[in-house]
Amino acid sequence: MDYTRMASGIETADVVVVGGGTAGCFAAATAARAGLEVVLLERKSAEQAGYIACGDGIKGTSKFPDVVDCDRLRAEAFTNDSIGRGIFENPRTGETLEIEFGETGAVVDRYRYGQVLLDETDRAGAEIHYDTVVNDVIQPNGRIDGVRAIREGDPVDYEAEVVIDGAGALSILQDKADFSGSAFDTNVDYSQFCSAYREVLELPEPVEWDDALVFKPTEELGYLWYFPRSGTEINVGLGFQMTEEPMKLVDVLADDIANRPEFDGATVENKLGATLPTRRPYDSAVHPGYMAVGDAAAHVNPCTGGGIPGAAMAGHWAAEIAAEAIADGDVSEASLWEYNHRVQTDFGKRFAAMDLYNIFGTARGVDSLVSVITSLPGEQIVDAIGKKGTIEMSFGLTLETLLKTVGHWGALYDLYTIQKKAATLKDVYDGYPDDPARYDGWQKERDAVMERVYEITGAEPKY
Repeated sequence: MDYTRMASGIETADVVVVGGGTAGCFAAATAARAGLEVVLLERKSAEQAGYIACGDGIKGTSKFPDVVDCDRLRAEAFTNDSIGRGIFENPRTGETLEIEFGETGAVVDRYRYGQVLLDETDRAGAEIHYDTVVNDVIQPNGRIDGVRAIREGDPVDYEAEVVIDGAGALSILQDKADFSGSAFDTNVDYSQFCSAYREVLELPEPVEWDDALVFKPTEELGYLWYFPRSGTEINVGLGFQMTEEPMKLVDVLADDIANRPEFDGATVENKLGATLPTRRPYDSAVHPGYMAVGDAAAHVNPCTGGGIPGAAMAGHWAAEIAAEAIADGDVSEASLWEYNHRVQTDFGKRFAAMDLYNIFGTARGVDSLVSVITSLPGEQIVDAIGKKGTIEMSFGLTLETLLKTVGHWGALYDLYTIQKKAATLKDVYDGYPDDPARYDGWQKERDAVMERVYEITGAEPKY
């Protein structure tokens, strides 16, 4: 596809996508298949693109938009598609709680996944510019008309009808843009994020839990993870909430690995760090000429930082709405607003509900949290932090849990109260407005639920 390259270093396209991660690739592929001229800007080289710090786990039978060859993606990048359970380790007692997921998930080779996805994006018709570092937005009169970048050492301006921001957590585009003329969510703070570090280990012998995702709580509201790409290749990592004191991630992970006999003789294949959102999705992720997707709009599970399927759908929906807006000759906030509505009434409401458990955790110590969590039946944990965002429990199981949590009944009571608020919050998100005119009223209704959550938990307001 030909783009206009001017002597002054200006390139034009219908859509410019910043970032070649999951959200950016699905956005670019969708827009290209809709017949738009699309350029995707990726700061890494073609060889390094796709190399991203990630837990690699995908719980459940998540489906991806069919704008890429999903069968190829699974065949080449899903190295272990037999994940059927979770193992929750109690760091105080050494006991474990096994949780059946009820559906099979997978662990991917994130680098191969990223490479295949970029190749599929290219095959869809998008032009990919590697070695391109975006450093500013073009915004002469409120609307965002493009971005400024350095490509292979030379300055280039990319002008477009719509810019799709898939630049990841704490995107620089959002630091540079002026969102005062829209409802775009600027209530974003570093404390709503998690710092994470991960390694990929190769073991001499296969582990016995190659069908499981293993979790272990740590101090600072963090958790260790052990996700098997195969019986002998394990993604291991941990993170901590930035509301807490800094943690020496590398040392904590090394200490835990050293105490696991199954990791004797392990070698490190690679290592990488990252920042992950652990907050609810942005209330609004659109501005005239601009849309944010994936981590750049906090489209993640706030309890785990995971978000591959949500990022894929967000990128796909953003591009669909952008294509319609461009065809209508109107890329205003109101014209792009349907994207917000799709996200918030789909996975957005579930992630917003899960965020209440993250807030609950900030007000409780590790001992109390571990006692409560290890006493809950497995399906309730899955519902709370993985599937529904709410938990339900029969009378008999409630009594059993009460007996197991002697000394922590206050935390247990608060948890049950929070789960009711989570259900209420999901109802509020079901009523997310379909146009910006009712946005302020919706926010007030949502914030009233949040005020009650802070009263129940005693946590400091997160937003």
